Amino acid sequence: MQINQSEVKDQMMVLTLTLEPQDYQDAVQKELKQIRQKANVPGFRPGMVPMGMIKKMYGKGVLAEVINKEIGTHLGKYMEEQKLNILGDPLPNEELTPALDMDTQDTFTFAFDVALAPEFDAKLNGKNKLTHYNITVTDEMVNNQINSYAERYGENVEVEQAQENDILKGTITEQKEGGVVKENAMFNPMYMKDEEQKALFKDVKKGDVVTFNPVKAYQSDVEVSSMLGIKKEEVANLSDSFTVEVQGIMHHQAAAIDAELFAKVYGENNIQDEADFRAHVKAEIEENMSEDSEYKFGLDVKAAIMKKMSKVSFPEAFLKRWVKATNEKMSEEEIERDFDKMLDELRWHLAKDQLMKHYNIQVEKEDVEDYAKKVAKMQFMQYGLMHVEDQFLTNYAQEMLKKEDQLRGIVERVAEQKVYAAVKDSAKIEEQSISHADFGKLFD
Repeated sequence: MQINQSEVKDQMMVLTLTLEPQDYQDAVQKELKQIRQKANVPGFRPGMVPMGMIKKMYGKGVLAEVINKEIGTHLGKYMEEQKLNILGDPLPNEELTPALDMDTQDTFTFAFDVALAPEFDAKLNGKNKLTHYNITVTDEMVNNQINSYAERYGENVEVEQAQENDILKGTITEQKEGGVVKENAMFNPMYMKDEEQKALFKDVKKGDVVTFNPVKAYQSDVEVSSMLGIKKEEVANLSDSFTVEVQGIMHHQAAAIDAELFAKVYGENNIQDEADFRAHVKAEIEENMSEDSEYKFGLDVKAAIMKKMSKVSFPEAFLKRWVKATNEKMSEEEIERDFDKMLDELRWHLAKDQLMKHYNIQVEKEDVEDYAKKVAKMQFMQYGLMHVEDQFLTNYAQEMLKKEDQLRGIVERVAEQKVYAAVKDSAKIEEQSISHADFGKLFD
């Protein structure tokens, strides 16, 4: 096998491979012998088909398959030995590849276009100023979170007089002959769009009869049809006068700030008293704020690195060919539309790989599992499950990691976080305290 390398021009080179008979004949013969052993040809016993017939039937296909395999093997070995840092994969150069005739040739030459990765330095240093924000946790934030827990673990109780956000139950009757009657209707006046209609239910008592217009009140055919138990299309035929006899008022009563609430939030025997409860709540908020702070810092680090990478150029014509070759369903228009985004993703991928090598960053199995548990914990928190047992989180995370796309995404995220952490030791970082409100404005 002979491989020749052209001069590099605009990050491109051509690799020319020449295969002599000695490079492929043994592999072709071996494959044909295996086919002969299995061939089922009428008139011949298995394994007794003449080799000449096998060659005639399968020779060209086997030769093409062996040649393709040899090309891939030797191309990869050559690029590894020469330490070529390439973009994408080599693509055939049809202009420089001579026409093939497998009936008369025994020497074959193939040319491939190869794109080389650009030279760049993605590392940040003391000249790159970054801010790491420390979000201040206030008593108000702690109080709000405690109130949130109290609301979450509260209970619904029936009361005699309505307060804001209470749910009313009663019989709604349309004031016309043969009108709609809905028994045991339940609704919350707080969600009424019309303030005048909403005011009709202020301080209403059990047993009161209120006259109102549901269509005007909600201004939504879907909400009205749901409340009255009718079809959406029937809302247009309703009159403007309904009465509701209030038969029940349901009020959500927040839980008391006591040992029972402490146990529901943090488990039995984990909280001593209210002061300890507040300390736990504050620590929990600080942990969440720390994660938000690290997220923002990561965004800023990536932006600084991408700014350095913005002037890095690529052989764009080759990359578009490669994208088309590896994504046959993508049209030329789609490639053109998304190409700038693809280049940014490539810039970040190259920068991240360089930084991981520079800082000797490794993504270990434990790192991936720990991050998967964090993701699982956040998902449960979205459903109000604040303190899931560690073993359950571990099992959930393991199931998550069995899905290839989720595993790949988590590995990528862990690698990025390790890069951001390493940057802290090399770039100029200013620590700045900030309120939660002002921190939120940084994302506007």
